[in-house]
Amino acid sequence: MKVTLERHGELKAKKIIWVDDEIDLLRSHMIFLEGKGYKMKGVSSGDEAVRVLSKETFDLVLLDESMPGKTGLETLQEIKEISANIPVIMITKNEAEGLMNQAIGMKIDDYLLKPINPLQIFSAVKRVLEAHSIQEGTASKDYLQVFGRVDGQVSQRPDWKQWAQIQHELCQWDLEFDRFGGTGMDQIHTDLRKKCNVEFARYIEDNYPSWLHADDGPTLSVDVFRKYIFPHLNAKKQVYFIVIDCMRYDQWLTIEDIIAPFFNITRDSYYSILPTATPYSRNSIFSGLYPADIQKQHPELWLERSKDDFSKNRYEDRLMDEQMKRVRMSRLKTKYSKIYNTDEANDIRRQVDTYGELDLVAMVFNFLDILAHGRSQSYILQEIAPDESAFRSLMRSWFIHSALFEILKKISRLGATVVITTDHGSILGQKASLVHGNRETSTNLRYKFGENINGDPKQTLLVRNPAEFRLPAESPSKNYILARENYYFVYPTRFHEYEKQYQDTFQHGGISLEEIIVPCITLTPR
Repeated sequence: MKVTLERHGELKAKKIIWVDDEIDLLRSHMIFLEGKGYKMKGVSSGDEAVRVLSKETFDLVLLDESMPGKTGLETLQEIKEISANIPVIMITKNEAEGLMNQAIGMKIDDYLLKPINPLQIFSAVKRVLEAHSIQEGTASKDYLQVFGRVDGQVSQRPDWKQWAQIQHELCQWDLEFDRFGGTGMDQIHTDLRKKCNVEFARYIEDNYPSWLHADDGPTLSVDVFRKYIFPHLNAKKQVYFIVIDCMRYDQWLTIEDIIAPFFNITRDSYYSILPTATPYSRNSIFSGLYPADIQKQHPELWLERSKDDFSKNRYEDRLMDEQMKRVRMSRLKTKYSKIYNTDEANDIRRQVDTYGELDLVAMVFNFLDILAHGRSQSYILQEIAPDESAFRSLMRSWFIHSALFEILKKISRLGATVVITTDHGSILGQKASLVHGNRETSTNLRYKFGENINGDPKQTLLVRNPAEFRLPAESPSKNYILARENYYFVYPTRFHEYEKQYQDTFQHGGISLEEIIVPCITLTPR
């Protein structure tokens, strides 16, 4: 049993007040609970319970529903006015569902039917008072086993399927540690993620180029439509394809339970192409082509050297249309929308009921990416979301109140299939890496392209031959450099100034589990 120390070093037992008009008949039950370490007080009426609770603090109320005078529900209401958060277990011989619903609606924590035995009461009390601490202790023990298994697996060079499973498992534990902040396992988990990303970067360096020229690798950005969209369209189903820019796997898991009441959920993942940045990964999703092929086949649509990422993706609708033509689906009715702000999202929310004649509706929501980048420039956002756990919480809060959630609820009533994914994830940049390049080198923090760029090979992956990575190569001296793990690029000039500016900011474009292995979710209405 969880106990705490009082000021003078004595053990402080959990205090329980039991309210029942036949309290004298329950003495044996109370003695049993006292034997289990609880401090018990019995009262025989609702009025007496209210008087005692107004003067003393208790950890739990056991409350009889059927009492003469003030009923259990009336007593419950007054108890909640005194102490809104005190747990209450209601005990009754009335099996009426209406009464049960009324009690649950008043936020009781458990509901027991008479006759009751001491073990039944003890089980309910333990569940209410100690479930969190028991689950926390169990989680710690379970994680140590997971740590040993994953640590050993990583040392044995996993394949791409195993890496995807490792990423899924790590993200599940991210959420577990969000629930139990005091396990002491946080640093162990951080160290495991660090080791995973070191080995994953080596794995990507050794295997990624071969995936681009063969069919034995994972699903990549270019395969998203072929694998997740076209089969539904061929089956004559209406499809809503929703891309939440810069959404990590752990961030999806943060909101999955909110969507679950409205859809059956099929969870999968794919590998974002490199660089893990919007101009490359998202253009490849909508085109079904690698960047080098986009540049070659549609040079007017390839804007790698544009000044901002928004303009680099201004032609996603045309790239999607071209992909539909290649697979002979140009006859289908499609719509593409890119949403940057709340007004645009609300416009879609109001219009979604009119999309019934469309076969494919594609929507790109940029809010999460804007939030991640805005955090690096806003002291307030850094205070609100100082770490990845807090950022997950911030995303969940946004989603609950977002027009996107309202759009999804509307779609669930329309009977359409929804595919939700992202173009890439992000990572919290924590280590500066020195990079050398000329004035024409791109300004990105996790990847750069230009002429004769160089950096530390332990911290970066240098792409000397862009064609090998199916990236554009306008000149023989053009190359790309990608940050490994959680490094971000800083030039020698003003090194410390920029190091301080970008420390602990969310970035993308490089090589990490968080950026590359991303969710692709299929939702079918319940």
